[in-house]
Amino acid sequence: MKHVLALAFLLASLGSAAAEKWDLSTMTCQQFLGSDKPTISVILTWLDAYYKDDDAPPVIDTDKFARNAEKLAIYCAGNPQIGLITAADNLFDD
Repeated sequence: MKHVLALAFLLASLGSAAAEKWDLSTMTCQQFLGSDKPTISVILTWLDAYYKDDDAPPVIDTDKFARNAEKLAIYCAGNPQIGLITAADNLFDD
């Protein structure tokens, strides 16, 4: 029952974020950095999955996730007009 309540709480807290659509292909670094914390978290999680190899195991490496988030924040702070996906391509696309 605790798990069901925790899941319900999580889904309720994401309710406002779920009602939005973000076109990451047009989002700039400045817009990304100016987003609220839940939005940034969702986008970082999506980017983490997007830049994994197709055959990569379904594992979240929290250390790598944090390093990549920090690299992206630093890069975007120095390049606010760059598109978010362009920035991520420069940093994560091996």
